Amino acid sequence: MWRSVFLSLSTNSGVKHVATRSRLAKGVSSRFVAGDTLDEAVSATRELNRRGMTVEMDYLGESVTDRRQAEAAASAYLGMLDGIAAAGADSQVSLKPTQMGLAIDGDLCYQNIRKIVERAALHGNFVWVDIEDSPTIDRTIQIFKRLRAQYPNVGIALQSYLYRTRRDTEEILSLGGTIRLVKGAYQEPPEVAFPNKRDVDLSFRLLSELLLSSGQFQAIATHDEKMIQHAIEYARAHGIPKESFEFQMLYGVRRDLQERLVREGYRLRLYVPYGEQWYPYFMRRLAERPANLVFLLGNVARELLPAC
Repeated sequence: MWRSVFLSLSTNSGVKHVATRSRLAKGVSSRFVAGDTLDEAVSATRELNRRGMTVEMDYLGESVTDRRQAEAAASAYLGMLDGIAAAGADSQVSLKPTQMGLAIDGDLCYQNIRKIVERAALHGNFVWVDIEDSPTIDRTIQIFKRLRAQYPNVGIALQSYLYRTRRDTEEILSLGGTIRLVKGAYQEPPEVAFPNKRDVDLSFRLLSELLLSSGQFQAIATHDEKMIQHAIEYARAHGIPKESFEFQMLYGVRRDLQERLVREGYRLRLYVPYGEQWYPYFMRRLAERPANLVFLLGNVARELLPAC
């Protein structure tokens, strides 16, 4: 129930208007968002690097319907890549096709992402294309395939809760592609996505085995200790070295587990978002793990509210 509530709130413009003007809500979101500016994100990244973690940085925004906004977002990513290089930070970048203009024109989206991938290549960096809700997936994969045919420094996220993902995974692996496997964080109908968590988890385990056995570097993105342990045991049983894959997690989520994986010698990359468009992202993080809300409210209230 709570998952549906938070996912509905993520697209509610009225609640967004109130929340984005609330000091308390902004304080709560800071658990998951590195700040409003690139400088803040770079600072957070360097601290994570110091602790043995790498990063993929994300400039928050999605569902752009204005060409100028899409081009401005692409420009922000070009500046992000230059800023990462100038700071000597260990961070890749991650972007959403709808932020790059997918809803406006497919070729506009492709050209914006291509510029970013080319700039990343100049810096020896890598670009992740996020996957979004099901109506956008075919176009996103087509854009990714066009890019991957020319540039090796681009990967794509796929979601285990969709029925189609096994087929998509096999196709992308056949092209030598790099995949970030996630469970999925959008509200999808039962016609396209597994409605039961048990089935989503089974799909995630099977797909992680497929990725680990591919002979190509891949990413397993989850905070679910059972999924992580399954990947570790599968890799160990099949002689797959730790260096041939990485775990990915979200900034601010399960810090204890993050530290443990690093101590055990596993590669860990954290998804570090920044920017003023934090509200939809934050709501989806709560939808994934509603228990975060009680924890966050208690901690942030103590920090922000004056003592009685």
